[in-house]
Amino acid sequence: MKQINREHLKKLMAKEEERFLVLHPKSGALFAEAKSVMTNGVPMSWMSKWPGAYPLFVDSAHGAYFTDVDGIKYIDLCLGDTGSMTGHSPKATVAAITAQMERGITAMLPTEDALLVSKELARRFGLPKWQFTVSATDANRCVIRYSRLVTGKRKVIVIDACYHGSVDETFATLNEKGETVMRPGNIGAPVDLDETTRVVEFNSLESMEAALKHGDVAAILMEPAMTNIGIVLPEAGYLEAVGELAKKYGAMWIIDETHTISMGAGGMTATMGLKPDFFTIGKAIAGGLPTGTFGMTDEVAAAIMAKTDRSIIDTGGIGGTLAGNALSLAAMRATLTEVLTDQAFEKMISLGQRWCDGVEAAIKDFDLPWHCSRLGARGEYLFQSTAPRTGKEAADAGDFELEQYIHLRMLNDGILITPFHNMALVSPETTVADIDAHTAAFRAMCADLVLA
Repeated sequence: MKQINREHLKKLMAKEEERFLVLHPKSGALFAEAKSVMTNGVPMSWMSKWPGAYPLFVDSAHGAYFTDVDGIKYIDLCLGDTGSMTGHSPKATVAAITAQMERGITAMLPTEDALLVSKELARRFGLPKWQFTVSATDANRCVIRYSRLVTGKRKVIVIDACYHGSVDETFATLNEKGETVMRPGNIGAPVDLDETTRVVEFNSLESMEAALKHGDVAAILMEPAMTNIGIVLPEAGYLEAVGELAKKYGAMWIIDETHTISMGAGGMTATMGLKPDFFTIGKAIAGGLPTGTFGMTDEVAAAIMAKTDRSIIDTGGIGGTLAGNALSLAAMRATLTEVLTDQAFEKMISLGQRWCDGVEAAIKDFDLPWHCSRLGARGEYLFQSTAPRTGKEAADAGDFELEQYIHLRMLNDGILITPFHNMALVSPETTVADIDAHTAAFRAMCADLVLA
């Protein structure tokens, strides 16, 4: 298999860096001004990790495309890292948001949409009781608190190299001795992570049971397939066995499908018939408007009710003033019933497979030691020849220098893929032509890489 010549890669990168500056002078001017009023010149620190001298400034976004302030239109295969999985500003969601804004944005009281959305969530994911938050991060925080309440235990098990938003308990990893330690980059952790968390490898039932045997685990929080470190798929029987282990040791099983919703309208939970105690999701279900939600079984809901006091229910650390607001519920109703439909997912998954087919063909034709993983409407390539089994294996297959080049090259060619990964996501508005444009650009990039 072909190995990448690093000196050749540096030359290619220098060419793309120069091309970026020529293409994006208005973004550069805005960035220069932004540095005087925003840290690193961006509204959130992680935006400074985009490739190029500065991030693009967006002028508008519609459907599967966005246009930057320099007037360049892009095929968007990032889609707000799932936040705009619907496509940008879907008509049904925009209409519902506009109508609700005329009727009131938030009042700390329920609307009929809350009932309709809860029924639809129950239909899709199989859990009967639902609550709403302002993000998936908040949903995960809430269910961890509820898990501790219901079980009387305090530890949380997470998967090595996982990501569940900015939840304190999840920023842990395993060191070379297999001990739970703070993940690199974790800022201002309130306590040492081994006080709250046990970390286990994905696809390892042995380590999962060993972590549960201590008898102090309140919850297992996991994605049914890892996504943020790279796509890592579950082995046959693994998820079902985790659910059984959770029951055996009295822990709550929490499935976070914020990204794995790409597998279908009911996510992997419905596709695989999984039976979690809690289910969390956010981002895509409101068409890009900030929101989150969590579902639970009747048994868990009853246990929570039995252990909560109505007189102080507002001080339990669950929810926030804007949780379940009327605007977000209107957006969720329209998105779930008119945009991210079963029919839409059929098209999205078909195009996701077409994207992966194009990537795999190029990898084979140019004899590159890479692998493409598939997750419904989502696909990703990583720099090893076989599929990863664990988060560590996926992380070890990363190549920051190569990723920065590929992302910048694609951006300069008019295609945006998900930052910090080599991942693409398909929306209902994405077309065959968009996918084929990526395939052509990807093949040209591979050809240039192996020239040396």
